[in-house]
Amino acid sequence: MVLEQERVIALSDAAYEAGVRTGLRRGGAIMLAPQTQFQQRSLPLEAEALQAVAMALLQFTPQLAEAEEATLLLDVGASLRLFGGIQSLCRKVADSVRALGFTGTLSCAPTARGAWLLARCNAGRALTMASLERRLETLPVGVLPPARAYLDWMEGIGCMTLGHLRRLPRPGLQRRCGRALLDMLDDAHGARPEMHQWLEAPASFHAKMELFDRVENAEALLFGAHRLVLQLTGWLSARQLAVERIRLLLEHERGRTARPPSMIEIVLAEPTWKDGHLVRLLKERLAKQELQAPVIGLSLEAPQVQPMAPPSDSLFPEPGGSKEDWQRLLELLAARLGADNVLQAAPSADYRPEQANVWRSIQEKIRPADARAQLPADVTALPRPTWLLPKPIPLLIRDHRPYYGSPLRIRSTGERIEAGWWGTMQARDYFMAQGEDHAHYWLFKERDASATEPETRWYLHGLFG
Repeated sequence: MVLEQERVIALSDAAYEAGVRTGLRRGGAIMLAPQTQFQQRSLPLEAEALQAVAMALLQFTPQLAEAEEATLLLDVGASLRLFGGIQSLCRKVADSVRALGFTGTLSCAPTARGAWLLARCNAGRALTMASLERRLETLPVGVLPPARAYLDWMEGIGCMTLGHLRRLPRPGLQRRCGRALLDMLDDAHGARPEMHQWLEAPASFHAKMELFDRVENAEALLFGAHRLVLQLTGWLSARQLAVERIRLLLEHERGRTARPPSMIEIVLAEPTWKDGHLVRLLKERLAKQELQAPVIGLSLEAPQVQPMAPPSDSLFPEPGGSKEDWQRLLELLAARLGADNVLQAAPSADYRPEQANVWRSIQEKIRPADARAQLPADVTALPRPTWLLPKPIPLLIRDHRPYYGSPLRIRSTGERIEAGWWGTMQARDYFMAQGEDHAHYWLFKERDASATEPETRWYLHGLFG
């Protein structure tokens, strides 16, 4: 149960079954249920939790407003087709709230105030104005905040539901209870336009949360990290942005044993605004993270973002997935195996084979198409082996021919490469050779123009498929 000023304002199902009711004093609750545990209400934490839920729900609509009594109003009229209809959208909203670790009551109605009243009474959904009016007729009059000060008078005249209240004379009701009561009734029935102050997403994203206990296992932090990622995806959708880099800070003990936060940084090859892929990457990184000290809090930042560019669906999609799907797979492998163990080709404009074929981490921004465009046109037409050895292998000479398991026969004309005069000069003649096993090899013969009697030295540099 939760207390405010020594009165019960929220209670669990077990407390309700024991006879405890909202508004009961602490002593009465203890007499009815001696085993009851009380928690003091914290308004700042409640506001922080409501803000976190609101930030996460921005992924469904940018028109979100905060209403009375810890309630959020979402205008989803323009989002129904995108999320597959009202039932699918409600299910996604409920799943998001549950993933954040909270429970709530969800209702839908043609008017915002009508949905608010249905949610406060857990009265289900009303998708048309006619069904909304029927449901509002049976709701208790105490659900309206302006009516709660006059409940004794309304009970005395037999006014118990909103239907009874609406049938009372409006001038007399306004003189007795004020204009706010009538305005709220009119809003619920669509009799006047509703004005809301929509929540505006901040210019930059930074979210944090305090853990309930000291956590010593990194994998146990995934639930909290998921909550922060949901807020991030809501912020990205509201700002129409995609994230390229995120930082998860693991905050440790404060005071005398204070330590700087541990940082987990994830760099994405392709920007994203979806939570599923980010959570998978964090799961892989947390599984390998060794905690130097217990964690008491989490903080998530998005220091690098760019405008969102949603992919367009193709009439004939590529088999095996799109380019984005491949990038997601590479990012997942990098998070699991380490960025230095997942490489991508980065061709360079250089005639020397070992310089032209460079492998770099997939986290580095490389534009291979631009690099290939700088290469001379004749290079792409020349034969190149499928497997280039990292270091050339010196070959034996037998009967004046290079030997590699068997004598090698030269099967092509020579290709002369002289490059690297600005650094390491290389002068080589490359040939394609064939062994007795019919395998094809890429050989080169070094040339030393300065030597008076040049010695012929052969090297194996690659194998053809």
